[in-house]
Amino acid sequence: MNKAIFATLALGAAVAFAAPASAEKLKATLDGKSEVPATTTSGTGTADLDYDAASKKLSWKVTYSGLSGPATAAHFHGPAEAGKNAGVAIAIPNATSSPVEGSATLTDAQAADLLAGKLYVNIHTAANPGGEIRGQVTK
Repeated sequence: MNKAIFATLALGAAVAFAAPASAEKLKATLDGKSEVPATTTSGTGTADLDYDAASKKLSWKVTYSGLSGPATAAHFHGPAEAGKNAGVAIAIPNATSSPVEGSATLTDAQAADLLAGKLYVNIHTAANPGGEIRGQVTK
């Protein structure tokens, strides 16, 4: 009887104090050669991402420098593998200066594309309206 009570209490404590699932860390390295077609730029950047599957919340910090001019827009595009283009999937607001931080709640399809490596970060400029630097999101 005491063993059963102890086991029940131990199980209850384990459930009560279980740590929540941690956010999945993802990243992207942005450059002109990853654009399709490639751009000639000295611009580079990084994106550090956290994805919480329980809430479907994607949070990001995108940093960039060396662009041909001010950034005019930034987005997550997809679904597309590296070397292919796709439309805007998720806007990155206020991306005209670096760094830019933000978050969005993803749809099921966007979450699946994110985790499958089918989203990329794209920074646009006036000289390169289709995108000056780009990086595929990876784990």
